[in-house]
Amino acid sequence: MPVHWCHKLYDYRMEFLWTITSYPTIPTSVTYRELFGPSRRSRVTFPRSRRFSFASVGRAVTTELCWSNNDQMHTVPGTKGAGQKSAMFVHAQSFEDLTAEDEDQREAEVEQSGECAEDLTVLVGEKSPEEEKEKKHNDITSESRTKEEDVSGEAWRSHRKHVFVLSEAGKPIYSRYGTEEALSSTTGVMMALVSFVEAEKNIIRSIQADGCKVVFLSKTPLVLVCVSRTSQTDKELLRELQYIYYQIVSLLTLTQLNHIFQHKQNFDLRRLLSGSEYLTDNLLHRLDRDPGLLLSAVTCLPLASSARDVVSSGLQAAKSESLVFSILLAGDRLVTLVRKKDQFLHHIDLHLVFNLVGSSSSFREGEGWTPICLPKFNTAGFFHAHISYLEPASPLCLILVSTDREDFFNMSNCKQRFLERLSKRSAYPALKEALKCPSYSVAQVGIPELRHFLYKSKSSGLYTSPEFPEVYQSDGEQERLMGLYQRLHGSLHHPTRPLRSFYRCGETENLLAWVTSGFELYLCFSPLGTKAMAVSAVNKLLKWIRKEEDRLFILSPLTY
Repeated sequence: MPVHWCHKLYDYRMEFLWTITSYPTIPTSVTYRELFGPSRRSRVTFPRSRRFSFASVGRAVTTELCWSNNDQMHTVPGTKGAGQKSAMFVHAQSFEDLTAEDEDQREAEVEQSGECAEDLTVLVGEKSPEEEKEKKHNDITSESRTKEEDVSGEAWRSHRKHVFVLSEAGKPIYSRYGTEEALSSTTGVMMALVSFVEAEKNIIRSIQADGCKVVFLSKTPLVLVCVSRTSQTDKELLRELQYIYYQIVSLLTLTQLNHIFQHKQNFDLRRLLSGSEYLTDNLLHRLDRDPGLLLSAVTCLPLASSARDVVSSGLQAAKSESLVFSILLAGDRLVTLVRKKDQFLHHIDLHLVFNLVGSSSSFREGEGWTPICLPKFNTAGFFHAHISYLEPASPLCLILVSTDREDFFNMSNCKQRFLERLSKRSAYPALKEALKCPSYSVAQVGIPELRHFLYKSKSSGLYTSPEFPEVYQSDGEQERLMGLYQRLHGSLHHPTRPLRSFYRCGETENLLAWVTSGFELYLCFSPLGTKAMAVSAVNKLLKWIRKEEDRLFILSPLTY
């Protein structure tokens, strides 16, 4: 018989990655009673091989644990994934209502949360050295947020983009820079502007003055405000605010938000979101740099279609009744996605999953089990995600999304079945080899004057882009290029005067943007090129994409 030993847990910094949570207003993935029974000193034995963590919002419980071991592109037929059988990322009807608690119980929980004096904390892992290095140039990190920034100083005003989240009562909830306490008067003025316009039976959308844009997004019971000195359009800034809104909803659900503020309009939501600021910070960082968030698409790991099909079939075989989505990621790239029949994953929800996995290294320590709301799928309740890496040092992360909060061990078995099946196939070495070069050079396209490009397939919701060339290696240059792409994107998607194509000459680069019913294309050229040269390059690029589409895109997504 295996030897057992006990370990007591008293706070959030727990050995063995165990966190048992209990909080009044938000459904937990596993409650104390469900896991341990009615006694507060129950003993539960788990094999060492089933090491996992519960990452959710709440207070730790002192517990004794026992541990043992669309249209096709007409210019070049077949381009943009002409073989794409179905889109993976569309807004679809909910799979089922996941909220099982009745209204009376919710009201009682909300009342209890309003009286609770203890701050609730989202448990996060320590950032790995790789993550710290990756975010070295980020304006906001979890460490810098602990330092109070003088909101009346020039340093605070000099930031190019501020983001604020406040309640309809004017209480600050989140600020990208500075502390929320120091900004209470500022958020009060913002809410006064919103209320003044609403009193006139109108809605405030934006203010422009002195080269600064102030964009408002009212989503009851929250108000989100962006103050920007960038060249982004109001629509682009509004899109970013919507991402922040969905990030908050993914932590709490819209049902919980509404119940909280219906009960107490001046409730301090920071008590529930305390510790989760790093998710919003990281999402804002991604919005400045990730082309996928600009294009409303995701990018795939370049991989031979035969190997990708084997990986997908392995996920398809490792299915379960409660399993809705199986997602395999390689860093910030999608390897494959298998979904339940007739259920679709919106690209916003997938980006939120990317952000959750990429924002914390704690999932590397074991098998994570965490509640997550996918707001474009169902704003009313939580799914429960089993998150784990296939190997300790591998970037391959498997996310199994289930509708059953008690399904951890079943999801863990699904992962083991998938891994056993994959390890016996030649596709696994091919996948590992692809991880050594997760992107490709623009030189492979064979167009000397082309520096960089973004290509989005509208039918699949996927995009492809090469790695940045040497001239854009610095963070500043990459952000500058992304700013140019954002300006082109704003011109093509202008709400009243959208353009079909746009050519821009500059001192450091020339750019071309083109949108059709089947694709969006953004290209960056040497400043010495001509427009005729750019048009010729487009045709060459489209032919190359058609040739490589089975490696760059998921053409035949599988279902359960």
